[in-house]
Amino acid sequence: MAKNLTVRLDDDLAADTEALARADGNSLDETIKQALKETVERRRGDPEFKARLRRMIEEDRERLERLAK
Repeated sequence: MAKNLTVRLDDDLAADTEALARADGNSLDETIKQALKETVERRRGDPEFKARLRRMIEEDRERLERLAK
């Protein structure tokens, strides 16, 4: 299932993104999706990011367990 998002970009970032899309022959939507995919993949390989995620998971687990009592 796809999810629609609204993203507000400042004028310079919007213009740069539109130029990237045109130069690559892609739609603006496809260019933004590709940038997000690349960011997610890069983060998945980052040990510091993974450590932050593990801390968040543990904090969430503790909160949820407290709420379940």
